[in-house]
Amino acid sequence: MTQEHPITPPPELVQQWVDAYFGGGISHVDLAAQAAQWGADQELEACCEWIDSFQNKFVYAHDLRLVRRPKAPSLKKQALEALTSAPGPDYPIVMTMLNADQHALIRRALEQLDD
Repeated sequence: MTQEHPITPPPELVQQWVDAYFGGGISHVDLAAQAAQWGADQELEACCEWIDSFQNKFVYAHDLRLVRRPKAPSLKKQALEALTSAPGPDYPIVMTMLNADQHALIRRALEQLDD
């Protein structure tokens, strides 16, 4: 149930940075700055695309922050989603089957409940 972050650089670009670093082309400070700049550029483009999707172009910073830094769903929401996605009561002929990630997620959610 891991999700890759939308600003994860492609493997080819990471390899270019690694090659440049180990080949002596750039310092570790320059490598970090280059990666940070790439990530910031990706973020800026995503923000601009999101703002361009509105007809009136009137967007509050708070709204932008919510869209670009969404909070992870709660454990309860994740557990309910896992149960919803697994075959169950809606399929009376089939037993409910959970994969290992779904099982662990639901267990963690249940363990947090008070007795």
